[in-house]
Amino acid sequence: MSHAAEILKSKMFVSDQPALTSPNMVKLFCQNSLAAKEHELFGVIFLDTQHRARASVELFTGMIDAASVYPREVVKKALAENAAAVIFYHNHPSGDATTSQADRRITRRLTDALALVDINVLDHFVISTENVVSFAERGWI
Repeated sequence: MSHAAEILKSKMFVSDQPALTSPNMVKLFCQNSLAAKEHELFGVIFLDTQHRARASVELFTGMIDAASVYPREVVKKALAENAAAVIFYHNHPSGDATTSQADRRITRRLTDALALVDINVLDHFVISTENVVSFAERGWI
């Protein structure tokens, strides 16, 4: 993990840190953590009721163009972290952060699965070396 990502992570996970009110810090953290990875990775930031980050976990690793994501495992980990909300993130090693139909489908499946246990999905970031796409900013969440 880059030095910049380490600094951001240390600020994100301090217990007295104010609630996350803007996606900018999360975007920067995700981009610094994943943009240069050669394989697709899917991670989740688990948040408490005040939207303070409790943990960030890279749950699934894939190939150069896809990662298999299992809703059951995401729900299980969210419950173990006692999360009230989550933010998803994954990279596109190709350098193109354009979202795919598969990205949108898995986000919907995860959102539906987590809603059954009262966990809100706040955003899903797709990261590339060039840019970051936010599902929430596009109105998809």
